[in-house]
Amino acid sequence: MAQLKQATGPAYTRILSIGAARGELDVPNEDLIGPIDSSDEWIRQRTGIVQRRRAGADVTAADLATTAGLEAIERSGIPADQIDGIIVATISNTVQTPSVAALVAHRIGITPAAAYDISAACAGYTYAIAQADALVRAGACRNVVVIGTEKLSEIVDPTDRSISFLLADGAGAVVIGASDRPGISPTAWGSDGEKWDTIGMTSTLFDYRDAAGKLSWPTLRQDGQTVFRWAVWEMAKVARQALEQAGLEPGDLAAFIPHQANLRIVDEFAKQLKLPESVVIARDIVMQGNTSAASVPLAMHALLEEQPELSGGYALQIAFGAGLVFAAQVVELP
Repeated sequence: MAQLKQATGPAYTRILSIGAARGELDVPNEDLIGPIDSSDEWIRQRTGIVQRRRAGADVTAADLATTAGLEAIERSGIPADQIDGIIVATISNTVQTPSVAALVAHRIGITPAAAYDISAACAGYTYAIAQADALVRAGACRNVVVIGTEKLSEIVDPTDRSISFLLADGAGAVVIGASDRPGISPTAWGSDGEKWDTIGMTSTLFDYRDAAGKLSWPTLRQDGQTVFRWAVWEMAKVARQALEQAGLEPGDLAAFIPHQANLRIVDEFAKQLKLPESVVIARDIVMQGNTSAASVPLAMHALLEEQPELSGGYALQIAFGAGLVFAAQVVELP
């Protein structure tokens, strides 16, 4: 009996390059405090955010992804015809189908690359890194573009005090390819569906349809205290697990890049992990806000722009969000 052929790939992968796109509008706290009956001081103390970047009305998540993807490909030096996969992590697709990934693949010139979206909310990018690493090492793809992109300002209720003032727009993209040394560690990931309803939409699309105009557009909400406690206590365990799986100690890291959900969570992470002062901690949320699936690559991009000497060092990245889902891995910085 004839046997099936099986593809094989390189032993190791790494992030070859990174690109970014941020919303062009600076939105300070003062612009949002009226509808939530709050203050700039309250937002800063609660979240650490000074402003967030949002995109104009005519800009979509696909537009942001295209800009970020083009920068990443240009910086990688990889010809477009050698990029045969693209994964887009987003909850901002304007339609149920087709995918953002297929459109962006066409726009950035990598057709006929395999293209698909994943919906893992704020953990989407770190989920996609795990998938891209596996695809290249399995021989299913030679090089994969991974993009986290969001336009969360489209699903914001300005009067909501639980999450609306956190949210922002942007995209971060990387190219994953073969490496002569390990550049992406095993991923520590999982889910906690028991807390499925702690972050989500105010109603379903079916509710909106059946209400015949009497129901407002679905927007994001969260149970802030439950999410905060879960993130602070449970995600520190996941971060330690990722370090252990990578065979590293905190002092081996050049940077720590957590999901930019809340500055208090970021700082508490650093304490629990006992990171030495030599580890640079990403705090992109202060001026960018929370961009869900885009937050980790945007924070990485900002760190490397500000401190290019970090290139080649190891970074622990972790993200977590609606589902609840989470994923963490150590990567070599491009």
